[in-house]
Amino acid sequence: MRRQSPGDNEGLHGRIVVITRPVGTAAALVRRVRAHGGVPLLLPGLALRGAIDKPAVRAALRAALLDELLVFTSPAAVRHAAGLEPLRTAATVLAVGQGTARALRRYGVDAPLAPSRQDSEGLLDHPALHDPRGRRIALIGAAGGRGVLRDQLAARGARLRELHVYRRVPPRLDRRHLDALLQLPPSARVLLSSAEALQNLQQLLPPPAWTRLCAATAVVSSERLMAAARAAGFHRMVLAASALSADMLDAARFTR
Repeated sequence: MRRQSPGDNEGLHGRIVVITRPVGTAAALVRRVRAHGGVPLLLPGLALRGAIDKPAVRAALRAALLDELLVFTSPAAVRHAAGLEPLRTAATVLAVGQGTARALRRYGVDAPLAPSRQDSEGLLDHPALHDPRGRRIALIGAAGGRGVLRDQLAARGARLRELHVYRRVPPRLDRRHLDALLQLPPSARVLLSSAEALQNLQQLLPPPAWTRLCAATAVVSSERLMAAARAAGFHRMVLAASALSADMLDAARFTR
C-alpha cells in the first residue's frame, strides 16, 4: 500500500475506474472520471430508499430541528431530510465530512461544522461534541452502520435522538454488471468509500466476478476501509486523503 502523492500521474489514460457509490448518486463522479481520461464502470454497492413511514419521520424531524445540536451522517441523510422538511433550525449543525457539509449548504444551512478527519471518530473529536452531557442532540442518518456516534454520544451523557430519514439496501446487480467484471483488467481502480457497500458486493457477486474485482487496485477512503478491503480479498490498495471525489480520483491516478 502507498498513499498517493501529487504529481504521480496527471490522468487516468483510459484506465477503468469502478464506481461503487449508491445507485443514482454517481453522475458527477462519472463526469470527473471521464474528464481525467478514465473509463467509468458503475458497480453500485448500495441502493438508497426513503423512510417507509414518511409522515412519522417528518414529524420526528420537525421535533429534531428544535434540538441543540444536529449531526448529519452523510450527504444522503441531508438530501432525504431536506426532502421531508426544510432544514430551518437554530441548532448547531455538524457534518461527518466535507461532502455532507457541502450538501447542508446546498439546502440552506449556512455554517455547518465538519472535522478535518472525515469519519465518526473525527467528528467525535470536534470541540462541539467534547462535553455533550445533558444536551439535546439529534443524530440524523440511516439504520445500520458501525454505531460509533450513537454509542459514544450516549456514553458521554447526551440526550440523544436518533432519526432514520432513509434506508440503505443491497443493490440489484444484473448480467451487464457481471459481464463487465469478468472482462475487468488488473489495471483497473475500484473506488471504495463504504464498508457496507464492500460487504454487499462480496455477498452478491459470484466468485469469478469477485475474484476479478479483487485483482484490481482498491482506492480506499480510510485506514479502516483498507483493513476491510484487505480482509475481503484485495491485495493492492491506495489510500486516498478522504472520501471526497477529488481525493479519491487523485489517488486513483497513482500508477505503480
